Amino acid sequence: MDNKLRYNDFGSFLARFFSYKVQKISVNAGFTCPNRDGLKGYGGCTYCNNQTFNPEYCRTKKTVKEQLEEGKDFFSRKYPDMKFLAYFQAYTNTYEELEKLKSMYSEALSVDDVVGIVIGTRPDCMPDSLLDYFQELSKKTFLLVEYGIESTYNDTLKRINRGHDFECTIDAVNRTHKRGIMTGGHVILGLPGENREKIIRQAEIVSSLPLTTLKMHQLQLIKGTRMAHEFETCPADFHLYTADEYIDLILDYIEHIRPDMVLERFISQSPKELLIAPDWGLKNHEFTNKLRNRMIERDIYQGKKYNNNNK
Repeated sequence: MDNKLRYNDFGSFLARFFSYKVQKISVNAGFTCPNRDGLKGYGGCTYCNNQTFNPEYCRTKKTVKEQLEEGKDFFSRKYPDMKFLAYFQAYTNTYEELEKLKSMYSEALSVDDVVGIVIGTRPDCMPDSLLDYFQELSKKTFLLVEYGIESTYNDTLKRINRGHDFECTIDAVNRTHKRGIMTGGHVILGLPGENREKIIRQAEIVSSLPLTTLKMHQLQLIKGTRMAHEFETCPADFHLYTADEYIDLILDYIEHIRPDMVLERFISQSPKELLIAPDWGLKNHEFTNKLRNRMIERDIYQGKKYNNNNK
């Protein structure tokens, strides 16, 4: 852990693998989701609008290689010696025939200066046959599989129309970890029905999983989602944190997180034209600086209240 930062940050984690600066480039490979195409449900998760994920260069009419080349041009203007990770982000990036998946991943890794891949997916879309492939691929290149956990509570997962339960998440994370594959998780803090006590308890539950990395971000209400309609009709069901409230929540959360877990992100920024609330007017780095200063003020560090018995 970086004692100056008081938590395990993602930049230091990447520095264990690379001697140069590395940047993720988002790729939209044109996948869909079993929660949209009818296999699990229709309409997707109630909070989801995938337009919030995609930079301008990231469009499905372009090939994986074309998206990566444009992403490289975008970032290399500032850092000409930078290398890249192909980040398969939008929708469910393991939800396709195995050979087609392998072809897309191989295409990404064939691009000059792409030194690894990060694959975002759902816990209910990870067959053993794909894990076999990932196990071999991880011996050759940097590979991180990132699962959308979102919540550890089944009543919440049902309410947000997630399409699977937390037991499914436990199974997928454990199967991935047992193959020696680095495994990440993503959670949303402030979902309806989850008060502060439940959220802090969630940190302990997440810590019991063999995760390498963890992303977290505040609940955001996005135009065009079912959750936005729910908020409009019943706003009392939601607590939208102010920036200061959310910083205090994150600090308490971090104290209960396993000390060796890498914390990649604390907030997310959706495009202003899509965001309903909360709008804090803070860039990611501004929020992170406030968080780090508050950690020093309160003498907080990652895992300070972590109880290993929770495992």
